[in-house]
Amino acid sequence: MMNERIKERRKALGLTQPALGKMIGVTKATISLWEAGATSPKGENLYALAKSLNCASEYLLYGEEKQSNPESNAEWLGGFETWDRNSPLGDDEVEIPFYMEVELAAGSGIADIREYYGPKLRFSKSTLRRQGVSVSEARCVKVNGNSMEPVLPHGSTVGVDTSQTNIIDGKMYAIDHDGMLRVKMLYKLPGGGMRLRSYNTDEWPDEHISHDQLKHIKIIGKVFWYSVLI
Repeated sequence: MMNERIKERRKALGLTQPALGKMIGVTKATISLWEAGATSPKGENLYALAKSLNCASEYLLYGEEKQSNPESNAEWLGGFETWDRNSPLGDDEVEIPFYMEVELAAGSGIADIREYYGPKLRFSKSTLRRQGVSVSEARCVKVNGNSMEPVLPHGSTVGVDTSQTNIIDGKMYAIDHDGMLRVKMLYKLPGGGMRLRSYNTDEWPDEHISHDQLKHIKIIGKVFWYSVLI
């Protein structure tokens, strides 16, 4: 149960409820409610909780293997600060296109897609190398909608490796579904079909795609990184 995993991780790190609450920005009473199972953290609170407990959000939600959150070593180039395109890159830095208007629909999708090169995100070469991602195959885009909450709230940014189009069950992929760009967890089904799964299953139940319907779906690439504003 999620409440038990929260309590287990907190005690393993030697944190008191007040100390954990202070790290997240919530009260001791809120932590107590989470650990009692009376309420559950969502959205930015879930992300902040996982970061404070040094584990992945997926572990707290589903009990998957513990792992540290991916290092967020990307930054905005343009938008928040004046930026000169001639600014030199560091020795370990590369730029990845960030498509501001090509949103991956975490929900019903966006039919009218207009691509253009907006700002870029700066990554370290070592990070991409650890993930096995080629700079030329990487793209960053925004997520729209609430179907992937609480892991990917509306407005999150994801990095997509366009060279990885083979399905690994349970991994997140960007897909083109009849002109709608979406991000979903994918699973292979017997007979050549595919299951599309959201984290927010209460509002977005699984979608089962038959082998004949696969012609309407193109796998753009596997999500290798995501960033959530809190």
